[in-house]
Amino acid sequence: MPDLATTIEAILYLKGQPLDIAKLAELARCDREDVEEGLIELMNDYAHRDGALEIIETVDGYCLQLKERYRFLVDLLIPIDLGVGALRTLAAIALKGPISQTDLVDLRGSGVYQHVPELVAQGFVRKRRQAEGRSSLVQVTDKFYQHFEIDALPQLRPKGSTAAVPDADSDDGDELEFEPEIEEAS
Repeated sequence: MPDLATTIEAILYLKGQPLDIAKLAELARCDREDVEEGLIELMNDYAHRDGALEIIETVDGYCLQLKERYRFLVDLLIPIDLGVGALRTLAAIALKGPISQTDLVDLRGSGVYQHVPELVAQGFVRKRRQAEGRSSLVQVTDKFYQHFEIDALPQLRPKGSTAAVPDADSDDGDELEFEPEIEEAS
């Protein structure tokens, strides 16, 4: 594998997140066309390996990741360490996101201020400043979808009417029931 493809591989490994071609070019200190050629070569090399890793293109860019057939090892070897409150906050973000942190606090309680940094640190949530206002927007990341092995979240609405997600301090074990939102054909 020529030097540029190896450099791109090292960058993707070290960054541990999807990178677009412009960012790869900046980090590899070369132009976009060279990065595109290096990526094609690298992807071809990985496609012909009988290994556990692959290079894929996502909406956020290119990344080095574990092949689907080895994902069970993630849960086995690297279990997530989240409390019930943080998991409930993650569920609220997944169902309502992207959601402002202020709205999330209204929905879940002040425990959100501890949960969000923990979820960001573990890579399940992305937090970004809004152009207007002081509250940040939070939403789930690709790692959330990969870890919980789901392709997309269905459009859900609470059964009945306005059932709220339990607050952060509530550990009563009650589970909310949700029903899929059915779109009527016109």
